[in-house]
Amino acid sequence: MALPYYFPLPPVRSQLWMGAVWLGMALTPCILRTTLAADELRFNRDIRPILSEYCFACHGFDQSQREAGLRLDTESGAKATLESGKNAVVSKSPENSELLHRIFSEDEDEKMPPAEGGKSLSQDQKAKLKLWIEQGAAYEPHWAFSPIERPRLPKFEGSSDTSHPIDLFVREQLLQVGLAPSPRAPAHTLLRRASFDLIGLPPTVDEVNAFEKDYAQRGIQAYQDAVDRYLERPAFGERWGRWWLDQARYADSNGYSIDAPREIWKYRDWVIESLNDNLPFDQFTIEQLAGDLLPDASQSQRIATGFHRNTQINQEGGIDQEQFRIESVFDRVATTGTVFLGLSVGCAQCHNHKFDPISQKEYYEIFAFFNNQDEPTMKVYGKEENLPELKEKLKEAEKALQTYIAEKKQAYQTWESKLTDEEKKKMAPNLRKALETEPEKRNQTQIRELFNVEVGKVDSQFQSLLENYTSLDNRLNGVATTMVLQERKEPRQTRVFVKGDFTRPAETVTPGVLSVLHPLAAQEKEPNRLDLARWIVSKANPLTARVIVNRLWQQYFGRGIVETENDFGLQGALPTHPELLDWLASEFMDSGWNFKQIHRQIVLSETYMQKSDDREDVREKDQDNQWLARQQRLRLDAELIRDAGLAVSGLLTSQLGGPPVFPPIPDGVMSQGQVKRQWKTSTGEDRFRRGIYTFVYRATPPPSLSVFDAPEGNSTCTRRVRSNTPLQALTLLNDAAFFEFATALKKIVESEGLEKAFLRSTSRKPTEEEKEILASMDALSVARVLLNLDETVTRE
Repeated sequence: MALPYYFPLPPVRSQLWMGAVWLGMALTPCILRTTLAADELRFNRDIRPILSEYCFACHGFDQSQREAGLRLDTESGAKATLESGKNAVVSKSPENSELLHRIFSEDEDEKMPPAEGGKSLSQDQKAKLKLWIEQGAAYEPHWAFSPIERPRLPKFEGSSDTSHPIDLFVREQLLQVGLAPSPRAPAHTLLRRASFDLIGLPPTVDEVNAFEKDYAQRGIQAYQDAVDRYLERPAFGERWGRWWLDQARYADSNGYSIDAPREIWKYRDWVIESLNDNLPFDQFTIEQLAGDLLPDASQSQRIATGFHRNTQINQEGGIDQEQFRIESVFDRVATTGTVFLGLSVGCAQCHNHKFDPISQKEYYEIFAFFNNQDEPTMKVYGKEENLPELKEKLKEAEKALQTYIAEKKQAYQTWESKLTDEEKKKMAPNLRKALETEPEKRNQTQIRELFNVEVGKVDSQFQSLLENYTSLDNRLNGVATTMVLQERKEPRQTRVFVKGDFTRPAETVTPGVLSVLHPLAAQEKEPNRLDLARWIVSKANPLTARVIVNRLWQQYFGRGIVETENDFGLQGALPTHPELLDWLASEFMDSGWNFKQIHRQIVLSETYMQKSDDREDVREKDQDNQWLARQQRLRLDAELIRDAGLAVSGLLTSQLGGPPVFPPIPDGVMSQGQVKRQWKTSTGEDRFRRGIYTFVYRATPPPSLSVFDAPEGNSTCTRRVRSNTPLQALTLLNDAAFFEFATALKKIVESEGLEKAFLRSTSRKPTEEEKEILASMDALSVARVLLNLDETVTRE
C-alpha cells in the first residue's frame, strides 16, 4: 500500500537509508573494492588507513609521544635504522622488516599493536602490510595535501563529449563495479527534489502541474529552466543560509547556564543576503574572517565578522574573564580549521597532533591571528515603521525594567556589600568602573549592567526585560545591534600554553600558518586575520575548495565524496571519486568561486536526477550506495520540515530577514535547566515564518527542531545526524505548531478537496487506494495524516 503509517520513514526503506548514513560511517572505500588484484596495492588507499588507525598514535607526527624513535607517517622515518640497529621497513624484504616481525609475533611483550591498547590487526590487514613491503613499501603524499589539478574527463565506451562531467566520473566507477545507473526520476519527483534542495520548500500545485506539461514538451530544458528559477528565488538564501549557519554555530543566546538572549540576527541576515547575491565564496570567507580589516570596510563587511562572535559567553558571577575570552579564541581556531580546512586543528591545542602534521606551536601561531581582537556590539542603521506604537512599547519596557530593579534593590545591595576585592578584580572594566562610582551617581546603564552579574541572583526575567528594552530603544533610533570583531590597536602577546592551560604560558609566538600547506604570502609587517583569510582561499590551498564542494555534495547525496567531511587529515576517509572531487574543486575556483554555479552543476547532472528506488543489485554490490547507482532518499532537515508544514497548510509567511520569532512550543520547555527563560509566542505573520528565523536558546532549543536533529549551536556542525524515532512521528501529530498547521490544512481539504491537499503535501496525485483510505476519515484526521506522511517530510 502506498500510504505509509505514522513514521517518518517506513521500516524497509528506513533500514536502507540508515545503512547509508550510519553503517557507511564505519567503512572506508578500500574495504568495498573487492575486485582489486594483489598487484594494485596503493599506499593512500590500502596502507595509510591501517597505519593511521593502529600505529600513528605512538609512531606518528608527535615526537613527544613517539615510541622507540620510530616514525611511520613518513617514508624516511619508516625506513630509517633504529637505535637497535634494526629497520622497521625494508623495501622488498619482509624477512628483514621489524614491523612485520612485531605484528605477526605471538609474544605479548613485543607484539604490535600492544594488547593494552585494545586494538589488534586482522589477518587481512597484516597480509596487506606484508604484500606492500614485498612490492617496495612505496609511500605517497597524503591526497588532501596535494595540489588541486583539474583532471581529464574520463572516456569509455558509451561516453560522449556532450555528457555531463559529473556523470562521466560517476559512470566510470560504476562500470568498474559492474553497476548501471538508475533511470531518471519522473517529472514531479525531479521538481520536488530540486525545490527542496535549492529553496527548502515543496513546489506548489500550480508549479507541479505547469512543470509536468512543460517537461512533456521540452524535456530536460524545462528542468534546467526550473533550476535557474529556483537559484534566483530569495528562498535560496534561506535554505542554504541554514546550512552555513550550522557551520557558523549560530544561535540567539549566549550559552552556558545563564544562556541570556543576544542580538546577532543581522549576521544571519547577512548570510542569507550574501548567498542570494551570489557573493563569490572567497569573498564570502574573507568578509566573515576579516571584514573589518578590509579597506574602508562597509557596515555589511563588519557585520560579516559575526561569524566568529557566535562563540558562547559565560555570564556567571565570579568567573575569570580572561579564561573565557581564551576559550572563545580556542573555539575560533578549531572552527576555522574544521569549516575551511577540514582538519581537526583543535586537537593540537594541548600537544602536537597525534595523527596529522600539525604542531602545537603551529596551533598557537594560528591562535595569534584571533588573539588581537576586541568584541564590541555594533549599531546597525536601518528603518523602522509604526514609530508611535514603538515609543509606547519602549515606555512599557522601561517601566518594567525599573520595577524589577526596585523590587530587587535590597538583595542587590546585600550582594554588592559582600563583594571582595579579588572578585572585583576579575570583573570586566566597565563593571569595575560602575562599582567604583557612588551608587547615587551611577547612570542607568551602569545600574543595569551590575544587576546583570549579581552572583547567584541572575534570572531570565531581568535578562529578557533588558534585552527587550535595549532592542526597542535601538529600533526607535533607527538601529539594531549586532556582535562583531574589531582589531585592537595594541596587539596582545601570544604564547604557547603548556598542555593547553592558559595559566601556564610558555614560548612567545607570532601569527603563522600550517607548514604542511602552502606558505603565507610575504608580508612587510606582522600578518593579521585578513592575511589568514586570503591564505585560506588562495588557489594554492589544496583543502578549502575540496572541503566546501564535498559538503555541498553531501547535502545533495546524503554523504560526501569524502565521508569524513570534517576530517581530510590522515585518519579521514578516502574520497570515493577523487578525480570528481578535484574536478568540482577546480570548477569552483575557476568559476570565480561561483557558489550558485557549483549548485547548478550538481543538480543538472544525470547522477543527481536518478531515481532513488531501492535496487537489489545495488544492495548486493554497493550496500551504502557510495558508487551512486541511484539517488538517495533524505529526510528533510528540522527547519525544512517546519517550512514544508507551513507551505502545505498555506500559512507560510515569506518575509525575508528580521529579528527572530517565537512560534508555539510545548509548555514547560523554558523551565528546563538552571534558569527559567521567557518565551512570548509570536502572533500575526511572525508566528508562521520559516524555521531559520526561530529563536534558538542554546540551553533549551525548540523541541520540534531538536527532535529532528537540529544542532544547538554550541560548536560547529558540518553534518547533521538523521535519526529515526517514534518521537518524531508524535511531534508531527501533536506538537502545537503542527496541530495548527493541520487545522489550516483541514480547511483546504474541505474547500479544495482531498486530492488537492494530497498533491500539496506530496507533489503527486493519490492512488485510488489512498483516496479510499483517506475518504473514510474526517478532514482534520486527513490533514494530520498528510503532514505525517513519509513522503511529506522526505526528499526522494
